[in-house]
Amino acid sequence: MTQQVPSVSVNYAANGSSTKSNELGMREMQEGTYEKRGEQYLLIKSPPASGKSRALMFIALDKLHNQGLRQAIVVVPEKSIGSSFNDEPLSKYGFWADWTVQPRWNLCNAPGGDDGKVGAVGKFLASDDKILVCTHATFRFAVDKFGTHAFDDRLIAVDEFHHVSANPDNKLGTHLGALVARDKVHLVAMTGSYFRGDAEAVLSPEDEAKFDTFTYTYYQQLNGYKYLKTLDIGYFFYSGSYADDILKVLDPTEKTILHIPNVNSRESTKDKHREVEHIIDALGDWQGADPITGFQLVKTPDERVLRIADLVDDEPSKRDKVSAALKDSTQKNNRDHVDIIIALGMAKEGFDWIWCEHALTVGYRASLTEIVQIIGRATRDAEGKTRARFTNLIAEPDAAAEAVTEAVNDTLKAIAASLLMEQVLAPRFNFTPKTVKSGPVEGFDYGEGGYDPNKENVGFSEASGQFQIEIKGLVEPKSKEAKRICQEDLNEVITAFVQDKTTIERGLFDEELVPEELTQVRMGKIVGARFPELDAEDQEAVRQHAVAALNLTQKAKEIALSNRDDTETTGNTALIDGVRKFAMDVRELDIDLIDRINPFGEAYSILAKTMSEESLRQVQAVISAKKVQLSPDEARDLAKRAVKFKQERGRLPSITSPDPWEKKMAEGVAYLARMKQEAANG
Repeated sequence: MTQQVPSVSVNYAANGSSTKSNELGMREMQEGTYEKRGEQYLLIKSPPASGKSRALMFIALDKLHNQGLRQAIVVVPEKSIGSSFNDEPLSKYGFWADWTVQPRWNLCNAPGGDDGKVGAVGKFLASDDKILVCTHATFRFAVDKFGTHAFDDRLIAVDEFHHVSANPDNKLGTHLGALVARDKVHLVAMTGSYFRGDAEAVLSPEDEAKFDTFTYTYYQQLNGYKYLKTLDIGYFFYSGSYADDILKVLDPTEKTILHIPNVNSRESTKDKHREVEHIIDALGDWQGADPITGFQLVKTPDERVLRIADLVDDEPSKRDKVSAALKDSTQKNNRDHVDIIIALGMAKEGFDWIWCEHALTVGYRASLTEIVQIIGRATRDAEGKTRARFTNLIAEPDAAAEAVTEAVNDTLKAIAASLLMEQVLAPRFNFTPKTVKSGPVEGFDYGEGGYDPNKENVGFSEASGQFQIEIKGLVEPKSKEAKRICQEDLNEVITAFVQDKTTIERGLFDEELVPEELTQVRMGKIVGARFPELDAEDQEAVRQHAVAALNLTQKAKEIALSNRDDTETTGNTALIDGVRKFAMDVRELDIDLIDRINPFGEAYSILAKTMSEESLRQVQAVISAKKVQLSPDEARDLAKRAVKFKQERGRLPSITSPDPWEKKMAEGVAYLARMKQEAANG
């Protein structure tokens, strides 16, 4: 039995702007990054398939020819991604130079282990040649061997930057920190998802503050495509073996990348080859393998022959043949080359198949970054491809199984990933406090009737893919760093929040929860831990902006889902209309109102509709068994909120108040008073 969670469906204008090139051969995103080419430290946050590799080529060539840098070293996470930096005749499209890497200096293609390649890095540093491409591992070993000073006056460009971590155990992160401290290199960092699955920070706050950031959102990219107009994200719960139910979610007429579960995961049968055979058998009659490509040929009941690439097979000769056929550049624009790709650890980061319409993943992936990368496989623009989707097939928690707690954790992580992807795919939010001086911002459409000076307004700019939202009582960021976080990094704050296990457990299943415990206390704690260098007012500004972005997206989704049959709120404006409708339906759009919304309320209502009642009860029982007791830290946080309450109301919160949040703050004050008394009594 497979049950579908209503998919989040995000629709885009497909106005073609992100695929058009200027006179230098640059697309919209590349043009934006090139304007920042003079920065010593540049962080590029841009989705998969948006053209980051070529953007780097333009910047690197300018740094080598016009900014006096001696060499450029491009660092990629794995050898296969090195092909993204092969020679490019950029002058053919209008640029003033070509990108050329001598074969000996593309160490992703060169033979020999890392030791031999580390030696090659040394030879390159001593040469007059300009560009080298190597893996993260080779670069780490090279810094170990030659020291940071050997890289002075060079550009270090790190692709897929989310592999880096500020954790001292992360060698690449430590080396980059040392290079920044020495301040003799230029650094360009590129990532499609600037957050890590393990919730570690990528850079330390003081290092990150040195980077100038260029952000190109999913919304800008997809809105500017020529063909792709709709992206669906669906979550399906199944019971039994996933292979038995696979055709309920796998449509053989769609170009699909299917990621089967890791052999150590709960969803795996522990025999990956048998799983692939089972899937192929479910699709039709096996006709043998294509002798040239190695693709499996399967005849479906409607007499079509599917071409299936099996990347799960461990036999090197077979897998290498299939892998080479998928990389065949002469077939890149051939829609009929392959129909379905079945993979386990491959075909994620940097894998380019423009025709992919459906990324189907079985089992929860431990990393949110990995999910973003997998979704990126389906978000390429291709002629005739108007819709793409990502499906996560997740096993329902089995009440009788010993691994029920693990199953619950997977479910929570899947919901966290869903909430985050909704945020990643939405337009960017710009929040401003509503004051007597507030007025319309040029370029923003304020809907029917235009801007109303007497209430909080929601404006939207189709061109920039941004909301302009007025909120009463909103704290504005004061410092440059706090402003940067509110403009660039709200999704990273939200990521940390939705990945916090206690937060999501309580948000979904604690019936006695007061939403402010999450929106004010938990989010406040996360912001404080993540940005300790900010003062209290700036931390509060970041907290309010992050909560507003998350909760407005959730309210908009709730309205869009409830109006699914209403043609007026479908299409490109569903999310925009949802935010506007919520703002119109409330008396005032103020920060206190937003803080009173449980960010997980809509996620729970979807779960309740789709998971079997027995499983849902089991999940609730597992989480209810871990009743959260007030901790001294949380009591202190509540007491701080109580002080603010007293400043505003002229009295402390009352423990007998009918308002649950006021009562909660009073409990925090009482808890601290008890602790103080007990300490005094010895």
